[in-house]
This record gives sequence, C-alpha cells and structure tokens, in this order.
Amino acid sequence: MEFSRRAQDVAPFYAMEYGRRAAELEAQGVSVVKLNIGEPDFGAPPAFLARIRELSDGRPLPYTGALGIDELRRAIADFSRDHFDAPIDPGRVVVTTGASAALLLACAALVNPGDEVLVADPSYPCNRSFAAGFGAEVTLLSTGPQRRFQLDARSVADAWTERTRGVMIASPSNPTGTSIPYDELVATVRTVEQRGGWRIVDEIYLGLADDADGHGPRSIAADDPGAVVVNSFSKYFGMTGWRLGWAVVPDEMVGIAEKLAQNYYVCPPTPAQWAALECFTPETLALAQARRAVLRRRRQLVLDGLARIGLPVPVIPDGAFYVYVDVSGTGMTASQFCDRALTHAQVALTPGKDFGDEGAEQYVRLSYATGEDDLALGLERLGELVGRPGLEPGTSGL
Repeated sequence: MEFSRRAQDVAPFYAMEYGRRAAELEAQGVSVVKLNIGEPDFGAPPAFLARIRELSDGRPLPYTGALGIDELRRAIADFSRDHFDAPIDPGRVVVTTGASAALLLACAALVNPGDEVLVADPSYPCNRSFAAGFGAEVTLLSTGPQRRFQLDARSVADAWTERTRGVMIASPSNPTGTSIPYDELVATVRTVEQRGGWRIVDEIYLGLADDADGHGPRSIAADDPGAVVVNSFSKYFGMTGWRLGWAVVPDEMVGIAEKLAQNYYVCPPTPAQWAALECFTPETLALAQARRAVLRRRRQLVLDGLARIGLPVPVIPDGAFYVYVDVSGTGMTASQFCDRALTHAQVALTPGKDFGDEGAEQYVRLSYATGEDDLALGLERLGELVGRPGLEPGTSGL
C-alpha cells in the first residue's frame, strides 16, 4: 500500500510515544510518574457528568446542526463576554469536536497549497501539522527565552514575505506555558491584518492564564473580529475525552465553516453539547476557578522543586500547566534526558523535539496537570537522577 506524502511527512508525537513506553512499564508492574501529557487530572465537572447520565436514558440523540446547538453557542458567547472581556455575537460561535476540529476547519478555510504560514518555534506540533496538511509551507520563527518563547509584532513583520498568508499564535502556549502580553498580542495581529493576512489564535489555555495588571485573562476576539479564535472545554473544564471545543470566526466565515463541518464530521457530539451547558452555571464556574488556583499551587511546587535539584526554567510560565526545563547542564540532550528519566527514574517527560527546532535538544516539557503527591515523587526521582554519579548519557531510544 502506498501512503500519501502528507501521511509520511507527519512526525511522531513524542509526548504520546513516551506515554506508550510508560504504559509498557506499568504493564510490567513498574510505577511511573507521568508528567508527559497535558491532561488535567480533575476530570469533567460533576454537573456535566450528572447531565450525561440523564441523557443516557435511551432517548434519541440525533445529529445537531453542524455549528452546534444554539443554546450552547449563546452560552459560549456569554462566557467570552463575562470571563474574557470579549463580547461576541453567538452567530459567530462554531462548536466543534474538540479544539482540533476547530483548527481543522480554520486551516481548511484559509490555507491554499504553497501558502507560507508563520508559527512560533517552539509550539504545539499539531497546530502546524494542520496547516501543512492543507499544503502550507510552515515557517518556524525562532523565539527563545528573550521573547518568552512567543511571537511578537517585530518578529512577524521581519519574517513576512510576499508568499506569507497568515500566522498561527497560541497564548498561553504549549509547551512553555507562557503568554503574549495582551498589548503585544494586539500589535501582532494588527501587523498581520495590515498585510492582508489571516490570524488563527489558539486560546485553549486562556482560562488558566494568570491575571495581568489587575485584569483577568482577555481574549483577542475583543480587538480583532477578523481573527479565528479557538478554544476548548478540555483544559479549563477538564473535559479532554469528551471532545468539545469551539471557534469564534469572522462573520464572512460562518457559512464556510458550516459547510466544512457538515462534510468533515457532520456535527459535534450531541450529548456532550447538551451536557456542556452545565459548565456555565455559577457552581461549575466556581469549581473551574478553584481548580485554576490548584494548578497555580502545583506550578510553584514544581518550580521550587526544579530549582532545588538544579534544573533551570529560563522563563517562568504564566498559564496552562507546563514548564519548559533547560536540561543542557546535565550533559545530556533532551532526548537522552527523557530516556534516562523514564528508564532510570520512572518519570515520563516530553523532549523539546516535539515542539520544533529551537532548543529541541536543550529543553524538556514537564506537565504539572497531575496531583501534588505524584509531582513531589517525580521531582524526588528526577533529583536522584540528576545527582546520580556515573550515569553516562546514551543515545535516544526513540
């Protein structure tokens, strides 16, 4: 069987590869601390789960409209207004099968073969894979600690060419947990708009961002109605496996998004949509905010632990649930460090090569989405690994 060049060009997702290897060790009875996957351990809100049980009584659950049920689109618009200071028309909300489907729709609507698309390096690999899958030539722009591992208006302007058609931005970012200061984000999207380019802004971690300048997290949808702004129920609400997300799209893109959704996946999951209305009650929103506070405590625990064992974090994260750790001082590459961490310390991490070329063998992503006991145990094991004499770096097993 001959596979497409597109399929052959997709790189492995190393976070999942290390997860697979961790599962193999667990099947052998080994206790592994899994800090490689960005999946909150809280689970879906209780009110959501109670509603799912009610909906599972045998009643018909037919397809909904491709854009999602109107009730949920209105609830998302209200949430955007009240929590992200971004009033939007519910008619611009497209409910999707996870944020991944929102990115799929956006790239299908905006990318033509040969278009140049600008993306930060490092960044979440699947975002650029969506663009490349529709024929884009993805240009990774080096960022580094001096730019908080994020794009800015100057770097985008300097990189723009006659072939450039758009930019993909994530704030807060996976893998670094860093955000673009809001004023800089506005300047960046305006730089793109002035050049006639499109903007896809990934805000799936926005609900987990720190307050800045006394102001809560703000969505770029407030200042750039021409952007495609992507969000999700997976991270802030802890609903990863329920596969529900959304996009706020420009008015002129609503019909295009509807046609694409009809053809690609018909509609988002019906029961998840109806139950997701429970996410916007005062009780569930209070729970989500309490979980946000828990994640901030976990972040400090991890930062303190890494400092104690001598693994530096060059940029302190201000959102999501990741830290980007510099392991170059260990004498190992990031891949070697992750291999040693898994095989010698039974801690699963993700090497920087998952996220781009910049610092690919210098940095390791650690997710603190798991409980404090596991975090403390993982840090203890990593401390023993780093301090272990005679542990020679080897070649990567992946």
